[in-house]
Amino acid sequence: MRSNSRMPSASIALVVVALAACSDNSKNINEVSVAPATLVCDQGNGGITLPTGFCAVVVADITLDGKPAAARHMAVTPSGDVFVAINNPSSSNPSFGVVGLRDSAGTGHATAQSHFSPGLGGSGIVWNDGNLYFGANDRVLRFTLPNGQMNPTGDGQVIVGGLPAIGDHVSKTVLFRDAQTLIVNTGSATNSCQVDNRKLHSPGQNPCPELPTRAGVWTFSPSGTNQTQAQGHHLATGYRNMVALDINPANGALYGVQQGRDMLADNWPETFSDSQAAVMPAEEFVRIDDGSNNGWPYCFYDGTFQHKKLLAPEYGGDNVKTSTTGIDCASFNQPLDVFGGHWSPLGLHFYRGSQFPQRYRGGVFVVFHGGFDRNPLPNEGYKVMFIPMGADGKPSGPQEVFADGFAGTTTGLPGSAVHRPVGVAEGPDGSLYFSDDKGGRIWRVVYKP
Repeated sequence: MRSNSRMPSASIALVVVALAACSDNSKNINEVSVAPATLVCDQGNGGITLPTGFCAVVVADITLDGKPAAARHMAVTPSGDVFVAINNPSSSNPSFGVVGLRDSAGTGHATAQSHFSPGLGGSGIVWNDGNLYFGANDRVLRFTLPNGQMNPTGDGQVIVGGLPAIGDHVSKTVLFRDAQTLIVNTGSATNSCQVDNRKLHSPGQNPCPELPTRAGVWTFSPSGTNQTQAQGHHLATGYRNMVALDINPANGALYGVQQGRDMLADNWPETFSDSQAAVMPAEEFVRIDDGSNNGWPYCFYDGTFQHKKLLAPEYGGDNVKTSTTGIDCASFNQPLDVFGGHWSPLGLHFYRGSQFPQRYRGGVFVVFHGGFDRNPLPNEGYKVMFIPMGADGKPSGPQEVFADGFAGTTTGLPGSAVHRPVGVAEGPDGSLYFSDDKGGRIWRVVYKP
């Protein structure tokens, strides 16, 4: 464990994220939070495009051992400090897993930073009631970290250990439903639960042996220690990889965007053309209720041609069938909205602040890491989308692009991408922050018409 407030060595250059002053929870709902007048956005918004009236400042370009760090999810405290989870690039552990960032001047630039580590990298992070929770690939740790403090008091405690961390999807997202409920996702180990993962014509296993411990969402007590997965509550199943998760504060329900499966044409070329597989399946925006089942690996959602859940080819699907003995795709959870195939959703956030115009309040921002399985079509994603939400907990209008241009190019993706967005967090003044695990950059987006 390492914990200090010194600047890191030259080989680990970190720039601190800027945040505004603490918000006032006693505000009237009709009052408006504004970005500090001292903050001046970068010309060109740090390479991204935004709607009229919005601008961005590059608040961090994080490097690790001379290379851009894999900055994943972020957590913001009431005092305005931000903590960033650093992932395991190339399956190697970074020298620290959490970076603490502070701006005391309100200029959009750092004045202090901290770094500490459980000896692990990870993707999930959330602050709650004086504690910071860090979702490493195989465990969740709790650090005592009072508001306004940049370094934890003592070492981190293991809240949940022994989580599955092998195979295709190992990133953990952590968030709170309420003070007693910590939510943790666990992604699938395979693409579609084949006998031989990602192999031509390999059949699917039925029942899929992964489902008791993978491809779902669990809840745990945030005050416990050394809990096992079996001691948690298995909230929902059949969700292939739900890294993009958040609670809708309007109704208290959990929502997410599922990463859809791959390789329809690669493994089943007689059933799916390359052009079909490039846009199938859709990435599904869903509400996740207790006991819900999204149907993975047995079904997938075709959001382009037939607009319904189809039986997966590993289970006898022919691009038309929706059911077979023991499987009815119509009986599974259905999406509220869909996005393009293979866009790779990694971040989701319901906007809670009042800095942005009224139409954004209560709406949801979805961060897409960008696709790589869309041949012969260009790879897409690499942007942040916005969905307005109604009082009924459903989309109230069409989705739209909020932030774009992260990749910096439209060819050679994802290898040529300059940035690949991952996380989204909200500051106490209603600013939004986006993180990037390709270039190590963090943006702060404000509304300054």
